[in-house]
Amino acid sequence: MSETRQLESEATGPLKGIRIVDLTSVVFGAYATQILADMGAEVMKVEAPSPTGGGGQGGDIMRWPGHTPEGAPDDLGPIFMTINRNKRSVLLDLRNEKARAALMKLIATADVLTSNVRYDAMKRLGLSYEEVKKVKPDIVFVHAAGYGSDGPYAGLPAYDDLIQAGSGAADLLSRMDGNPQPRYMPTIVADKVSGLFFVSAVTAALFHRQRTGEGQFVEVPMLEAVTSFVLAEHFYDHVYDPPTGPWTYGRITNPDRRPYRTKDGHIGLLPYNDQQWNDFFDVAGKPGAMSEDPRFATYKARTQNIRELYAMIEEVTETKTTQEWLDLLKPLNMPIVKMNKLDDLQGDPHLQAVGFFGRYEHPEAGGYFALKPPVRFSASPSNIRRHPPRLGEQTAEVLREAGLSEAEIAELG
Repeated sequence: MSETRQLESEATGPLKGIRIVDLTSVVFGAYATQILADMGAEVMKVEAPSPTGGGGQGGDIMRWPGHTPEGAPDDLGPIFMTINRNKRSVLLDLRNEKARAALMKLIATADVLTSNVRYDAMKRLGLSYEEVKKVKPDIVFVHAAGYGSDGPYAGLPAYDDLIQAGSGAADLLSRMDGNPQPRYMPTIVADKVSGLFFVSAVTAALFHRQRTGEGQFVEVPMLEAVTSFVLAEHFYDHVYDPPTGPWTYGRITNPDRRPYRTKDGHIGLLPYNDQQWNDFFDVAGKPGAMSEDPRFATYKARTQNIRELYAMIEEVTETKTTQEWLDLLKPLNMPIVKMNKLDDLQGDPHLQAVGFFGRYEHPEAGGYFALKPPVRFSASPSNIRRHPPRLGEQTAEVLREAGLSEAEIAELG
């Protein structure tokens, strides 16, 4: 069993002192606000009681999927545990007028309000940017939307699957392997990519406020964010008007771009420049395979014939073990890595050395692993100081800080 780590006592990250009232849930918003919390922000996660929450169970719907340990609370499911540390949970039924008034008092203490509630619903609750600005004029109000508010899809419901379908992401695998069946990537890529745009939006808006004293409304639409992400390379020759060639960067949609089989496993291998390609085929026993073949002699030629080039790689990688390839190619500064299966990750020597998987002891859920914040700040490091919260665990504590009396807190149930 791994050594159990202790929570740190206080925030040390660059956002220490920033207070965020967080009305987001599921993955898009929750992933983003955990990153902000790891960076030091104080995040108050406002959750709704049943029946407006997770299928009648209440709170963020991600509390409920998965299997909790025997005897552990059901509201601490594994996905929730992974993307909701460093937050405090406040349970408020925003259909109730007193709860909305309590939320406004809490917002008045905050720097940032985040939400992925549809904006029309926010307006109906009296929580539009204009209303919020009355109690906190310099608030940074960041709204996670499915689609931009000035387009015909504005206000429509959006989930990861829909955004993968609408952004072109579901078309990529077909262009790689020729199978005409559209497919989703087996990861919640649209939510997580949008979450990263969300983090940059919050930090940029806070920087603007620091320079000018001005808050603002910020919209982070998933479709636009993920389409931007997909087309960064796959717009390719359609960048030009008229197009000069196909959609997609051919090196990336090449079906032979994959981990290559060795005698005992697989490796990730990417010779990139002329020297690396020559070195690889020299070691593989095919000297001159690059320089003597006009299809591969230059970078541009290789790009145009990349499918044939990649198909040649596995012909030779199968002749040696993974470790033999690592021993031969690493001294040549060749880009190479042992392919990890998910089962291998916790034993990866690099991830072990950097302490990526930290074991903690939750007072109610027991032992669990938290992923180390990946970005390293030399002067203001991110840290882990709170376990993922139970539903509504800190409601009274947070509302007291916002100035509510014990009687007012009691009235909210």
